Amino acid sequence: MYSQALSPAPVSRPQQPSVPGPLRRRPAIGLDPRGREQGGAQLQARPAHAAQQLRRPVPTQARPAAAPRTENPAERSPQVRAALAHIARISPSFVPRQLIRDGRHVLIAGTAGRTPVVAKCLARPGEDVEGTIQFQREIATYRAFVRHRPPARQPKLVAADSERCVLLMERVPGRPAARERHPSDAPTPGEVRAIVGAVRALNLWRPPTDVFDRPLDYGREVARYHALGLLTDRDAGDLQQLLHGLAHQPWQFCHGDALLTNVLLAPSGPVLVDWEQSGWYLPGYDLALLWTVMSGDTGARRQLSQVAQAGGTLPRDAFLVNLILLLMRELRRHDVPGAGEEQRILIRRLHEDAALARRAVRAAVGTR
Repeated sequence: MYSQALSPAPVSRPQQPSVPGPLRRRPAIGLDPRGREQGGAQLQARPAHAAQQLRRPVPTQARPAAAPRTENPAERSPQVRAALAHIARISPSFVPRQLIRDGRHVLIAGTAGRTPVVAKCLARPGEDVEGTIQFQREIATYRAFVRHRPPARQPKLVAADSERCVLLMERVPGRPAARERHPSDAPTPGEVRAIVGAVRALNLWRPPTDVFDRPLDYGREVARYHALGLLTDRDAGDLQQLLHGLAHQPWQFCHGDALLTNVLLAPSGPVLVDWEQSGWYLPGYDLALLWTVMSGDTGARRQLSQVAQAGGTLPRDAFLVNLILLLMRELRRHDVPGAGEEQRILIRRLHEDAALARRAVRAAVGTR
């Protein structure tokens, strides 16, 4: 209720000589101070809807919603803008949050609805023919994992576009097992055991043979490294002899690029990412790759060799063939002119490992 001082009805008061004039009061909400009558203190109340009009916001011209932006200013590069456009085609609800990588592949972390995701795009799918083939293989692998779930943990597929080379997958919380291809500080022994266990479980998996292909032609690889001078005539002959004995050996499904940088150490265990090279290989390919990049951890190398040779002579020979070819690939990758001191140390270590593998191959050929 209104008080008498704020009542809309006029109120007569006796004149008090001692009071100089009427008290000035602040008008209440809904009262119009311009409704005073001349010579009086009467206030007229505004209608109830008038108060609501006072509180109603003033209409303004609608502005278009700003495009989502990543935290990194490199999103202004043409390939990042193109990647964002391709991602929006397959996931309109994608909101970018962070630019993780901007190179041959563009990696952008964000959300699709309420789901944390990572978008992976090939920067130049029309120009990078080899990268396009590998990217399409990775998409095919993730789609196959929806129907045939492997024992090793991997990010779940959210959306994909094979034509534009765009892949959207869940973002798994965790940290990489290593930041470098050849890490100077290896993971702890417990982490190494978990990684080897996850890789071994994947290698023992038997999916349908027609789902995945064979990314590596072993005979062609031996001939290529022989032509480049990385393999001697004797090396090429020894490897061909081992491959002849492995002609009827069942192949394994392997990750194909089981570097420590492609392993996330999550609370639930190791998670394998980047499945571009996945497919069927001779047994021990993933183990040989881990052996190649873990030169600073003799205990891990011993464990990998024991696991690879536990199946008998043929798995041992397959592991050695894989090891020689992977060491040749690493030498070709790193032994380039103008290498720094740290890289020269790595090259010298790779040559030492290659000499050790050559002796093992010759010993294996001598036992046949």
